[in-house]
Amino acid sequence: MNISNCLSKEFDVGINSVKNVITLFENSGAIPFIARYRKEATGGLDEVVLRNINDRYVYLMELTDRKATIIKTIDQQGKLTENLKEKIEKCMEKTSLEDLYLPYKPKRKTKATQAKERGLEPLLIWVLQQKGIGGPLSKEAEKYVDPEKEVHNAEDALKGAADIYAEMIAERAENRDYVRKVLFEKGVFVSKVRKDFQDKKTKYCMYYDYRVPVKTVSSHNMLALRRSEKEGVILFDIEVDNEEILHELCKREISIYQGETAKFLTEAIHDGYARLIKPTLTAEVRLEKKKEADIEAIQNFEENLRNLLLASPAGQVSVLAIDPGFKSGCKVTALNDRGDFIEFHAIYPHPPQKKEEEAKEILFRLLEKHSPTFIAIGNGTASRETERFVRKILKEFSAEHNPKALLVSESGASVYSASASAIKEFPDLDITVRGAISIGRRLMDPLAELVKIDPKSIGVGQYQHDVDQKLLKKKLSDAVESCVNFVGVDLNSASIELLAYVSGINSQIALNIRKRIMETGFFTNRIELLDVPRLGKKAFEQAAGFLRIKGGNNALDDSSVHPESYHIVQNISQHHNIPISELIGNSEILNGIDPELFVEEKTGTFTVKDILEELKKPGRDPRSSFTYANFNEEINSINELKKDMALEGVVTNVTNFGAFVDIGVHQDGLVHISQMSNKFVRAPMDIVKVGQNVKVKVLSVDLELKRISLTMK
Repeated sequence: MNISNCLSKEFDVGINSVKNVITLFENSGAIPFIARYRKEATGGLDEVVLRNINDRYVYLMELTDRKATIIKTIDQQGKLTENLKEKIEKCMEKTSLEDLYLPYKPKRKTKATQAKERGLEPLLIWVLQQKGIGGPLSKEAEKYVDPEKEVHNAEDALKGAADIYAEMIAERAENRDYVRKVLFEKGVFVSKVRKDFQDKKTKYCMYYDYRVPVKTVSSHNMLALRRSEKEGVILFDIEVDNEEILHELCKREISIYQGETAKFLTEAIHDGYARLIKPTLTAEVRLEKKKEADIEAIQNFEENLRNLLLASPAGQVSVLAIDPGFKSGCKVTALNDRGDFIEFHAIYPHPPQKKEEEAKEILFRLLEKHSPTFIAIGNGTASRETERFVRKILKEFSAEHNPKALLVSESGASVYSASASAIKEFPDLDITVRGAISIGRRLMDPLAELVKIDPKSIGVGQYQHDVDQKLLKKKLSDAVESCVNFVGVDLNSASIELLAYVSGINSQIALNIRKRIMETGFFTNRIELLDVPRLGKKAFEQAAGFLRIKGGNNALDDSSVHPESYHIVQNISQHHNIPISELIGNSEILNGIDPELFVEEKTGTFTVKDILEELKKPGRDPRSSFTYANFNEEINSINELKKDMALEGVVTNVTNFGAFVDIGVHQDGLVHISQMSNKFVRAPMDIVKVGQNVKVKVLSVDLELKRISLTMK
């Protein structure tokens, strides 16, 4: 199998581009680097295509290794034929490969292996030779009676022969492929509630008596079925027309037989199907649909995470951040415009302490001292009550520019505040104070702060604890890596966690970068990175273009222009007789430049065009401008919601069946896909994304299950 040719055909990409991509992969090239700085080699392939090619490349490499193992194993058994070897080598999927290998795979004891041990395989061979009418089988079977081998009569002998035949039919690759296709194409998932839950209202009510075709089951329904089964609420199986399958299997296997022989073989096929084929392939189909559901759910999670990480930042502004609470009080922290912690105070404006005057005095003093641009309030317990209190204080506070009080998602903040990195940064602070700092920082720069948290804890996934955890971890890590490199990183201010996601940099190199800053001061140019321990030329090549140095001694270091291409900028500067400092940001000149004039052997048109675009707006943040939602100040709990009430909210999670919206009542509402528009909606993500501000209307409220139905129509 030529992997390059396979990938070229599957992805409709030129063979040379594929070969170049594989070479870059094998040389440990990070995908963001390949996508951004090796466009000439790849033909301009974007990150999505490159990641898909990489996944398939890994799969095909594993498939190739597995083929070699299987061929060697069968050959050692002396059963490898040229025809079988050719079939194995042509396989493009692991399932088909394992079907071919199944008859030769070492087995635990089965009815068939036991029958073979009792010497009954020759009897089956004789039966299969009885074509036409077929003579009496029992007479021949009597020859195999041997009490010492537990074959007490002709019936025992025939039963053993039938077991061998049943397994033979069940292991035949074409039979398994046929039944598998029928289960996928015509099977129906059917679920029934267990007796213990018949009279109980649960979140799985819709699955108490549920049917859905296997081929059309949605990701969230498949995962919900499995979860509700795991929790003991329902039983579910696959229904299929067994008679149709058995008719086809018999037609394939015994059409040339008649009489007693045909009857014997028919019964063996029925047994093989019921006992061996259907149970194993039902489990396989369930698992395959689970894998498909996992992939869709993980893709959904990836997209939500990407939108959350790329949410608009408030920027470098001073912030008062509050982790609200009732009994334990509210932790108020002051952060400067770099996100550095300055001080904190605990206030108790709510019952049971209700020290409003003291809380007011503390807030007044903090507002006067720090002049914050925003007050970031965590959206957990006591958030709306704290927001009301803060707004009341701001009305009494006299300043030229009063800060804006905003609710900020605190999902995952508690995970960060208890993490090793948070403890290391703030060893003397209480966990809730660390949480408040995280809330303030994520308002300033969501990406820089959220990379410190396990993506699974951020809460924008769909059944994230039910899907393949290894795949989830990889895909979410890929998403974070993609976002970090898309935005770029301020080398001198970035955390270790943020630096570790930069192309070519791992946790140890990130730690060494921070140590270097602490020991010798800020970097003044990118070349100084080569002085960092373990950051060699390869890592520098991969990372340099994504690291920004503000106020350094080379203006290009605060851009995405890679150092390997600085000479191109120098050539453009000399060609137009204008200093680089005046060239940067000069759209009038840059728009008139012909990229082809500066193409070189190792620097093609793709790269020159990218350089020109970057020079127009060097170091620009590609994220959208900062926006926020205004919650209804009169509505603070689910009990206060009424039908047709119009509200403003923030999208917190998007699934394949709708979007969840925070409307400020401590319980997100669901806008079902059918309620997103008066026009047909193919996918919710075509309409909304995480972090988007939306206007909604209340359709219904279920106080018992705490469910809120909303509409955007």
